[in-house]
Amino acid sequence: MALKKKPVTGMKDILPAEMQIREFVTNQIKETYRGFGFSQIETPCVEHIENLTSKQGGDNEKLIFKILKRGEKLNLETAETENDLVDGGLRYDLTLPLSRYYSNNAAQLPSPFKALQMGSVWRADRPQKGRFRQFTQCDIDILGDPTSMAEIELILATTTALGKICPDNAFTVRINDREILKGMALHCGFPEESLDQVFITLDKMDKIGLDGVEAELLELGYDENSVKTYLELMDTVTKDAAGVRMLGEKLADTLPKSVTDNLAYIMDTVTDVAETKFGLVFDPTLVRGMSYYTGTIFEVSMEGFGGSVAGGGRYDKMIGKFTGQDTPACGFSIGFERIVMLLLENGYEVPTVKEKKAYLLEKKMTKEGLLKVMSLAKTDRQAGKQVLIVNMKKNKKFQKEQLAEDGYIEIVDCYADSVENL
Repeated sequence: MALKKKPVTGMKDILPAEMQIREFVTNQIKETYRGFGFSQIETPCVEHIENLTSKQGGDNEKLIFKILKRGEKLNLETAETENDLVDGGLRYDLTLPLSRYYSNNAAQLPSPFKALQMGSVWRADRPQKGRFRQFTQCDIDILGDPTSMAEIELILATTTALGKICPDNAFTVRINDREILKGMALHCGFPEESLDQVFITLDKMDKIGLDGVEAELLELGYDENSVKTYLELMDTVTKDAAGVRMLGEKLADTLPKSVTDNLAYIMDTVTDVAETKFGLVFDPTLVRGMSYYTGTIFEVSMEGFGGSVAGGGRYDKMIGKFTGQDTPACGFSIGFERIVMLLLENGYEVPTVKEKKAYLLEKKMTKEGLLKVMSLAKTDRQAGKQVLIVNMKKNKKFQKEQLAEDGYIEIVDCYADSVENL
């Protein structure tokens, strides 16, 4: 039986044209983030199953690629539960591994620690356009800084990177705070024990709209007056820093004013010092699904793309799950695959690609002629060109058309009887 040519469902082969864009985007991101003082690290792709299932990853914990125990530890005959068979899994994001990494290496790291990560993650999700089971994430995190400087730097670094990669696409940063979400809901009369359910519904705002959220909350049995007051509050608050401060005054009964003052300060500072032009708005409906967020949360929407292209927030409780002591932490992740897909769909051409030159060798080329061509190619490479040496095909016209499509702007025919004249 013939071996299977297609990749495993949810995975994909990456062709040279896409790979070129991916490398360009990767280099732009790394260069930008290093300019903001972030240091690149790497964590294993496999994590302890106990860590992956610690109720930190929300719905992602349902999508883990689990790994069987190995060798003598794997005993199918005596196994009674899944835990008897599994002890590891592929990471579903980079945040959880980073928290373990920091917990294990904090004594050897500066404080605060500014981490840069780029790597593959895996989720057993339903494949669809732009969504694969293996994909690349690109994260920056600041660990050990409890102040708003962490959020400010993360927003500035991420928007600067996006501005370099997609200079022609307008984008907007939406920002909120999980404490504000909680304060608004309590102020409107929702019971505290039901807030998770309320926020799950609110998180559907982009899909079902304000009317849909209202209908679902009423269907769940919440007080009609609470629902009406809640949605009116969201609809009436202005989306700037002044609106955040005003909201803080309205929520004095359920929320410390310092929370809204801090968010307003972040917005004002980012607006004043941003290196890239973008929109910054307060979005009281922004929830973000990961259960580990504890404070500020943000997402980036971009012109030409329906969903978010970046997101993150503060997660001050996660590292404490490993160490027993809470550590301030805040991160921002660029949706690498979504950015690449957007650039591909727009026919993006990498501006920094080397000039490409091809030498086509006649099949009866002599050894001396080959050495001549090799010497010319060496000189071209030293001059910064990308050089290809291939044998001439019978259908030379079609061969040249293919090379031209691949970006080879100079193609040289090399014949044995005239190679010395090149």
